[in-house]
Amino acid sequence: MLKNKNKFREANYLMTKIINSLSEISNQYKALFVDLWGCLHDGYKPFLEAVYALQTYRANGGLVILVTNAPRHSSSVEQQIKKIGIEPSSWDAIATSGDSARHAMFSGVVGRKIYFIGQPHDMNFFDVPLSEEKFENITLVPLKEADGIVCCGPFDPLISPDKNLSDFEYAKDKGLKLLCANPDIVVDRGDTREWCAGALAAQYTKMGGKSLYFGKPHKPIYNLARLHLKNLDNSILDDEILCIGDGISTDIKGAIDEKLDSLFISGGLAAAETGTNVKPDKELLQKYLEVTKSNPTWVIGRLN
Repeated sequence: MLKNKNKFREANYLMTKIINSLSEISNQYKALFVDLWGCLHDGYKPFLEAVYALQTYRANGGLVILVTNAPRHSSSVEQQIKKIGIEPSSWDAIATSGDSARHAMFSGVVGRKIYFIGQPHDMNFFDVPLSEEKFENITLVPLKEADGIVCCGPFDPLISPDKNLSDFEYAKDKGLKLLCANPDIVVDRGDTREWCAGALAAQYTKMGGKSLYFGKPHKPIYNLARLHLKNLDNSILDDEILCIGDGISTDIKGAIDEKLDSLFISGGLAAAETGTNVKPDKELLQKYLEVTKSNPTWVIGRLN
């Protein structure tokens, strides 16, 4: 039944329904996979109505797994969101792209000598895992000595990814793989749009290089989220899970690929394209979904 439902949705962009609050549909789902940035906070402050909606959902018996493309391990993300002001009562577990990518890196997927692209605050990506029985020793080296590349984001998120063209040309010719710790292309920090690791990985792939992804919309992070959910309640089925996020090419595409229902936050990254103030403009939303060839199950302006 679920398979047929999703197959039908893939062929029809007109089925998406706009809702006003999570409570309208929450009783249909036993668990939520919820994006962080653009959904629960803007990098500086929490969206209090969204946090309250999750607290209410959990108080009524639902489970919440935060599923984020943050290129860090979950304990680091937990510290960050607590500092921002997101109460721990709004989630049950956290699955990060960083955790999925770190597991792959310490398994040696891009070699042992690594050229790192990112900012100083991303260095905890290389913290030695506590739960791994066996892992490769990783050494950070200059590009010309590297076996592979790990990208947590640009050196400067405000500078175009084109800055990396010469380094990427060299890396491609050398046959280096690039591990992308965050598939997001951009993120809005307050009112400023910043580049993410996904923009660099896309550029490297376009040039002919090999990029490896572990966050949304790719399967590894959903496997991790399901593992967290199973540890909390192993009886929940896929058609009882709702994915929530503002990234049409990450959160929503990932949900559709995984045959999971989705709630698209139109007032996030696509606020301008969908004409979202409180609610999206229906005509602009329809055009946006057709252009992006996406069909989320539900749409809401902001999570509340």
